[in-house]
Amino acid sequence: MKIILTNEVSGLGAAGDVVEVRDGYARNYLVPRGVAIRWTKGGEKDVAQIRRARKIHEIATIEQANEVKTRLEGVNVRLKVRAGDQGRLFGSVTPADIAGAVKNAGGPEIDKRRIEVGSPIKTLGSHQISVRLHAEVAAKVEVEVIAA
Repeated sequence: MKIILTNEVSGLGAAGDVVEVRDGYARNYLVPRGVAIRWTKGGEKDVAQIRRARKIHEIATIEQANEVKTRLEGVNVRLKVRAGDQGRLFGSVTPADIAGAVKNAGGPEIDKRRIEVGSPIKTLGSHQISVRLHAEVAAKVEVEVIAA
């Protein structure tokens, strides 16, 4: 099945790309989550619009990505959350929370969809996350989760 990606999908493509995937993957996973739409002749107009929006938000060159990477890795990110007695959180830390904490710490503004959290952060302490800045550049950021 041909689909048009509306968001970046790891291992598949970037927003605005037209890709061929298996029917079940598109129908049961990509389309319901809103990261893709079915390809139609009329959808080709949407591709140009999605690509224009992507150009505005993406980091164009590797040099820019490396510059943002050095700024990100130099930021001390602390995130205050509610936690129980044993250090377990009430809920988990989301990529949106991390993006807000980076901005509040004086770091660059990053898109929450570019933040990759390996396993959900549900405990207090220091956690390592990755931020995909470019296809070839990723920044490792240390996030310290503390009790509020």
